[in-house]
Amino acid sequence: MTVSPKIDPDLDLVQRAQGGDTRAFDELIMKYSPKIYGLIYNMTSNKDDTNDLMQDVFAKAFRSLGRFQGKSTFYTWIYAIATNMTLNFLKKRKRRMASSLDEVDSGIQNDPAFVDYSNRANPRQQSDVHSLQEKLNEAIQALSKDHRAVVIMFDIQGIPHAEISRILGVSEGTVRSRLFYAHKQLQGHLEEFRLKAAKI
Repeated sequence: MTVSPKIDPDLDLVQRAQGGDTRAFDELIMKYSPKIYGLIYNMTSNKDDTNDLMQDVFAKAFRSLGRFQGKSTFYTWIYAIATNMTLNFLKKRKRRMASSLDEVDSGIQNDPAFVDYSNRANPRQQSDVHSLQEKLNEAIQALSKDHRAVVIMFDIQGIPHAEISRILGVSEGTVRSRLFYAHKQLQGHLEEFRLKAAKI
């Protein structure tokens, strides 16, 4: 029995967009905006930077769409653009200034879309949730940009190893290795919080 090749679910929209249909491209943007926003925001931890990068990513994707040949899915292609642009931005930001916690948003825990669940908990649970979110956000931001990228894609967004390797242009072994070391670092950063919580 032959296995049919994976068909890009966005192929029709991409072809229409390549033919000049801007509404088709708008549909693609709406489809992938939430995931790309999540990727960039978790990488930068800054809403203004995220919004600026989102505009840049979609502008570049629109300009480059004519060169998209379908060797990967559109999802992998635009995700790679977003990842590369965010990594380049972080390199420039690091050169521009020493990373200051004042520069970083207090994190995703202050985003109303993410806080809604904890608001329904009692004050003690709410405090614990906020503390954990703060520690996790700090721990993720302390990772190198390459390790941060794989953690966000795999652990937060649920992207498989094979897809991450295509997005980043590295081997699956490299992805697994980066995840292993990133998880080790995160465990170290969160150890203090876990010990403190165990005493309560």
